[in-house]
Amino acid sequence: MSVPFNNSYVQLPERFYSRQSPTKVEKPELIRANPELARLLGIDPAWLTSDEGIATMAGNLVPEGADPIATVYAGHQFGSWNPQLGDGRAILLGEVIGTDGERYDIQLKGSGQTPYSRMGDGRAPLGPVMREYIVSEAMAALGVPTSRSLAAVTTGEPVYREGALPGAVLARVAKSHIRIGTFQFFASREDKEALGLLVNHVLERHYAEAVDTDADQNTRALALLDNVMRAQAKLVASWQMVGFIHGVMNTDNVLLSGETIDYGPCAFMDTYNPETVFSSIDHGGRYAYRNQPGIAHWNMACLAQSLVSVIADKEEDAIELAKDALDKFPAYFLDANVSGLRHKIGLATQQDDDETLAKDFLDLLEVHQLDFTLSFRRLSELSGTDPGANVSSLAGFPSAFDEWMARWKTRCAEEDNPTRQQDMLASNPAIIPRNHLIEESIQAASMEGNFDLFNELVDNLATPFDLTGVDVRFAKKPKPEQVVRQTFCGT
Repeated sequence: MSVPFNNSYVQLPERFYSRQSPTKVEKPELIRANPELARLLGIDPAWLTSDEGIATMAGNLVPEGADPIATVYAGHQFGSWNPQLGDGRAILLGEVIGTDGERYDIQLKGSGQTPYSRMGDGRAPLGPVMREYIVSEAMAALGVPTSRSLAAVTTGEPVYREGALPGAVLARVAKSHIRIGTFQFFASREDKEALGLLVNHVLERHYAEAVDTDADQNTRALALLDNVMRAQAKLVASWQMVGFIHGVMNTDNVLLSGETIDYGPCAFMDTYNPETVFSSIDHGGRYAYRNQPGIAHWNMACLAQSLVSVIADKEEDAIELAKDALDKFPAYFLDANVSGLRHKIGLATQQDDDETLAKDFLDLLEVHQLDFTLSFRRLSELSGTDPGANVSSLAGFPSAFDEWMARWKTRCAEEDNPTRQQDMLASNPAIIPRNHLIEESIQAASMEGNFDLFNELVDNLATPFDLTGVDVRFAKKPKPEQVVRQTFCGT
C-alpha cells in the first residue's frame, strides 16, 4: 500500500518552501487512527494501523510519491509583525485527491526541526497533540470547517518544555496549509511574481468557479480577496455559534481555504461570557470570544495589504479597490451570524427583530451565568413535544426568562415550521469538547499512559447532536473545582 500522492505546491518555485524530511523517532506507537478520514483520502485504514503506516505517520518512513517540504510564511502575531516564520515543527508530506474530488494536504506536526524552527526543537508534546486531535475532530462533527486528524502517535522520546513531557506526532489533514502569512511573506519582499503565482494557485485550488480563467491578474486578485473574506466570515460565525474561542488568530494561523487550524490555546466556553479568554499568552484579551469577528476583519485587511501590488497597477487605485472590498466584510459576517442565530432559536423565516431576539437570549445567559451549550440545547428541547434523550436534568431557565420565552413563542407561532424541533436539535449540540475533560484525558495519558478517556471523548464527540446512549458526563458542565481557566500553546 502506498499513499496516492498528487503534489501541486511543490510545483511552485523553491522559494516557497524548503525540502525537508521528517526526523526519525525512537519508538513510535499508535495512539489513534481515523479510518473514516483515511477512506476519504483513498488510504486503506488497515495500512494506516500497520507497522508501515505507523512509521509513516511518525516520520520514520517517507512513502513513495511523497515530496516532504516545510513551507515559508510570515505573520502578525498578537498584532506584532514577524517577517519570517514558516513550518518550524511541521512537514508537509504531500497531497492527495480525496474520493470527494477535493485536494488535501497530509502534514506531520511535531516531526522535527526545519530551516524555520527558530531555535525550537521541532517537536510536539503529547498534550497538544491530543487536544488538537480531540477538538479538530469534534469541530468536523459540529459542521465547522476545519483541519482534521488522520492519526496520532507517541515517539518514545521526551520533549522538554518546563520539564520533560512525552513526545508525539500528529498527522494533520487540510485542504491546504496556505495562510495569509504566506502572502505577507512575499509582499514584504516585494516579490510580485510570487504573489501572482500564489493568487493563481489558491484560486485554482479553492475557488475555481470564482473568476474566469482568462481574467487578468488584477481581477483575479480581487476575486481571491472577496472569496477569502466570505469564507472567513462564515468560519468565524460558525465558531461563535458553538462558543469556540480560537485563542491565536494570528495571520499565520488563517488558512486561505477557510478552515480552522492551530488548536493550541483554544477552548469552548462553558458559562456564557463574551469577554471569555483562555489563552495564557493573550494578556490583553485581543482574541476574546467577543473580539473574534473584528480580528477576522483586521486579518482580512492584512491580506488586502499584501495583495496591493497585484490588485491594480497603480498603488493608489489598488488601495481604493482593497478598501472597497474590505468594507463588505462586516455585512458578510453579519449575514452569516444572524443566519446562524436564527437556526439556533428555531426560526426558518426572516424578520427584522430576529437578531435582537437572539441577542436578548444571550444577554440573559450572561446575566444569569448559564451554560452556553446546554442552554441552547434545552431551548431546542422546549420547542416541541418529543426531544428524546434530553438535558433537562442538566439545564433549565429561571423565571427571569419568562418574558423572553413568551416573545420567542409568539415569534415561532408566526411561521409554519413543522420541523422546528428537529432543526434546532440539529443546530444545537448536546456535547462539546469540555475543557476539563480534555485536560483530564491529557493528564491520564501523560502521567499513566492511559488513553481510555481520550478515546471515549473522541468517540462521543463524533455524534454531538445525539444524546441517545451517551454517558451524561460528556454533556455536563464542569463543577466549580473542575473549571479550566487557561490553555497553553504547545511550543
